[in-house]
Amino acid sequence: MTPPRPLVTVFGSLHYDIMVEAPDRPRRGETVTGHAWQPKCGGKGGNQAVSAARAGVRAAMIGAVGDDDFGRALLDNLGRCRVDSRFVRVAPGAGSGMSVAIFDDGGDYGAVIVSGSNLTLGEKDIAAATEMVAQTAVLLLQNEVPEPANIAAARAVKAHGGRVVLNSAPARKLSDELVALVDVVIVNAIEAEFLAGVPVVDALEGAAEAARMLIDFCPAAIVTAGGEGVAYCDRDGHAFALPAIPVEVVSTHGAGDEFVGAFAAGLARGHQVEAAIAAANAAAALLVATPEREREAI
Repeated sequence: MTPPRPLVTVFGSLHYDIMVEAPDRPRRGETVTGHAWQPKCGGKGGNQAVSAARAGVRAAMIGAVGDDDFGRALLDNLGRCRVDSRFVRVAPGAGSGMSVAIFDDGGDYGAVIVSGSNLTLGEKDIAAATEMVAQTAVLLLQNEVPEPANIAAARAVKAHGGRVVLNSAPARKLSDELVALVDVVIVNAIEAEFLAGVPVVDALEGAAEAARMLIDFCPAAIVTAGGEGVAYCDRDGHAFALPAIPVEVVSTHGAGDEFVGAFAAGLARGHQVEAAIAAANAAAALLVATPEREREAI
């Protein structure tokens, strides 16, 4: 019998995003006239699960949505993108997570999220998905759900021999209990500065220095530096940096999540770290060069 393909399980957030296109992002007290808007199914957890599925591995999502139109749209999207959503719970009385993101003409953006049903996640959700947890090769976590829930998920997957990758975003203080369960931490320059306590400057050199500092509390660290590239370091003495692949940027929205999901897929397949990072780098480059309306076809 052919063994099942490796499984990447994402425990995390699902948000229904409202994306607004405008010439610039508003300053405090300012009203800006926009060009257009469109909805998109997201949340760091949802995005990373879709990215892992797009990279060709089995991908599953453990999460929560509200009993509302946003929640139904989020579940439909996971199904279309071939993500196993059997353990996405509908939380009565809680609205689905959502966000509003404003994109400027340069392709950058700012966003506000409302967590909603994502804040109801806890040990009960891990217990309900015991069979899936036991099959998980790589667990992906982010900081858009309560930390005790992340700890419960990480502990359960580690007990079955799986690896834990934490995308520590948005930036927040991490407990020693969670850090002890993480195999790889992935952060961008802003999040690296928050965790390492020093600003990430000089692009790739700064990212590489931040990665070296982050292994003081985690076995391996990846620091992404946007259009400059990505740096890696681990406690076994491996360290390298890869430049970004030159592309014409259409939108940077979702690039970090695309990188994380594709990296987890490579790791689940048993690829060496450098190969998994190179593939993730390429996936992120393709995403930022693709208009939002065409991304589902990637």
